[in-house]
Amino acid sequence: MSHDFQQIAARIVEAVGGRNNIQQAAHCVTRLRLALTDESRVDGDTLRQIDLVKGHFSNSGVYQIVIGAGDVERVYEALLALTGLARATVADVKSTGGSKQNKLQQLVKVFSDVFMPILPAIIVAGLLMGVNNLLGSPGMFIPGKSLLDAYPGLSGVWGLINMMANTSFVFLPALVGWSAAKRFGGSEILGIVLGLLLVHPDLLNAWNYGKAAAGLDGASLPYFDLFGVLHIEKVGYQGQILPILIATWVMCHVERWLRARVHNSVQLLIVPIVTIVVSGLLALAVIGPLARHLGMAITDGLVHVFNLAPVLGAMLFGALYAPMVVTGMHHMFIAVDLQLIATQGSTFIWPMIALSNIAQGSAALAMFLVSRDNNDKSMATTSALSAYFGITEPAMFGVNLRFKLPFYAALTGSALAAATITLSHVRALAIGVGGLPAFISIVPQHIPMFLVGMLVAIIVPIAVTFALAARIRMQLATA
Repeated sequence: MSHDFQQIAARIVEAVGGRNNIQQAAHCVTRLRLALTDESRVDGDTLRQIDLVKGHFSNSGVYQIVIGAGDVERVYEALLALTGLARATVADVKSTGGSKQNKLQQLVKVFSDVFMPILPAIIVAGLLMGVNNLLGSPGMFIPGKSLLDAYPGLSGVWGLINMMANTSFVFLPALVGWSAAKRFGGSEILGIVLGLLLVHPDLLNAWNYGKAAAGLDGASLPYFDLFGVLHIEKVGYQGQILPILIATWVMCHVERWLRARVHNSVQLLIVPIVTIVVSGLLALAVIGPLARHLGMAITDGLVHVFNLAPVLGAMLFGALYAPMVVTGMHHMFIAVDLQLIATQGSTFIWPMIALSNIAQGSAALAMFLVSRDNNDKSMATTSALSAYFGITEPAMFGVNLRFKLPFYAALTGSALAAATITLSHVRALAIGVGGLPAFISIVPQHIPMFLVGMLVAIIVPIAVTFALAARIRMQLATA
């Protein structure tokens, strides 16, 4: 089916308030991303009726129009030709849109900007770790034995996959250092060096910190002794987020301060070494220990709340996670998940996130059966499939939020599914694909109950959407 991309672009420009209302435009794999002067001028009803437009929403000061892979690039080129706008990157548009946000939104945006570029590495590591867990878990496939016990020849495969899976987590501070330095306007290579410094082999591995701090088995914390006055814990920060995130922010400020004052002829000699020495010393002596204890306090507090009222906490999280996706606040939970994995070895948050995605996909799938319009059916099937593999925006913005009732059905299913797995203490060993493949990253012994939670997240939204079918069809008839 051929499309008139110039006409589609013209209608989009008109629907978002005209050329004068567009400050910048970029695109990602599936969406146009626009920085608008005044988002209240957008005509959402007209926008939804445009061919190829599958949904639209505002997030973190950026107006996003869901079009789809391939077509979005053609629409973008037509939009640039029509408006005369200069080509911009997604980062450019985010920066322009972010200037109009409040402090909380700006903080959330920092987490989003830092973690989104490294998320593929974290997900790949989580999936590989999940495969290894299945191979090494006793009783998963063979009573009383793991596949490694039954087939010793798999040990080499297990060791290789284990090394690949652990790489992203062992060197996570280096990944965060690179991404954070890029976000805060510093040297990305110095961000990597600072991250690697915090996981240097000469430092006590962070996984052994608790044992050494408690003095178990004769272990004790090693220290750097500086001039007999300053004692710095000789401890690494493997798998931890807050220490490197704060340290990189400090590093970028130190680097920029130096660049503004050091003569160009000696910048290459002085700026990098002074930046690393100062920020590295602060990271190991002050920032790291404080951030470690802050991270432990946050995770202990979260665990304590869930231990006090696990079902209530799970239902609230399950019901509120999708609305947080709408506002963009969900990116903060990546850091929480990683902190839980670093301090406790597993997380109870990520399994609920995966079920929320499945619930959104199920509500969209139900709309395929409820709707009688071919365009709505097509939108529902493609967006449901996307949500089942972890990308919920097309389902939420293109289908569920559009008619509201399916969105509420998805929230109901997500809340009940979260309560179901929380009662069974289901946890994940890593972050994986937040949809149907999520079971791979779950603690192997918890997989059966997680599958029960998946069934709840599939059945309840479909059932509730069907129960509201008459009201939804009335909406469709008047849309």
